[in-house]
Amino acid sequence: MKRLGFIGTGGMGSGMAANLLKAGFSLVVNDIRREVARPLEENGAVFAHNPREVAESCDVVLSMLPFSAAVRDVALAEGGLAEASGGARVWVDFSSIDKNTVVEMNGALTAHGWQLLDASVSGVEEQAAAAALSIWASGPKALYDENLAVLQAMGKKIVYMGELGNAKLVKTANAMLSGIMHMGMVEVFNWLKAGGLNEEDFQNFIRSSQNYSDALERVTRIIVSGNFKPRKSWMPKDVGFGLDVARDMEIPVPFSSLVYQMFAIAQANGVDGYEATGIACEVYSILSGGKAR
Repeated sequence: MKRLGFIGTGGMGSGMAANLLKAGFSLVVNDIRREVARPLEENGAVFAHNPREVAESCDVVLSMLPFSAAVRDVALAEGGLAEASGGARVWVDFSSIDKNTVVEMNGALTAHGWQLLDASVSGVEEQAAAAALSIWASGPKALYDENLAVLQAMGKKIVYMGELGNAKLVKTANAMLSGIMHMGMVEVFNWLKAGGLNEEDFQNFIRSSQNYSDALERVTRIIVSGNFKPRKSWMPKDVGFGLDVARDMEIPVPFSSLVYQMFAIAQANGVDGYEATGIACEVYSILSGGKAR
């Protein structure tokens, strides 16, 4: 089996990397915080001190990083992939970043013999740990086919999206759609509740609606329970990417723009430390003249 490298073993990356170990892959890991990689080391992973060392000791490098700047550093900074003297020449990046950065890094690394497969995931930490992510991947089809087994070790739905960068585009699109859905669901819930509908009837309404889906069921449960899991939501950042792209393409996206402003209200009032459903509930509570939890 391929020897894999994984860079970025935080909340999402740790679960994804752990599933690669469970699938029988040898694993080399790297993170700027060694402590978050230690559980993987305890289960058989080998720690490397920088991306170059990761690349030189494996066949394929994977990464899950928080920002475009971190992706550029992994590729081009001192000790980056571009400096690797041997080993891997395939990089699969799962980071939640914009398409332009992926295309830029692909161009920069081609001269060093690298091929890039762009990937994105839909899911949270618990789904990453359970290998239940949805994964979109784009880039050379042959490269995708060669690494499909690696992707399947981390997700339950794997979809090929065509040319390089498309996986980042659909990740952004998913965030835009999800943001609109979360805010819309909370708005409708508040409207119905003000009209006299109770929580149980609201749930029954959603479950009997033509619009019902697993996603709406999950959001409905959270709204009704009021149990908002504390976590950093990356949705505002991803929606922001969508607005940037829309400006470049001169495409109107008024709903996504409004959603971004709603997240900005949450940030300004210090209630952005939840998953997206919790943020939406807090924002609407503030807009209705109530108090945040």
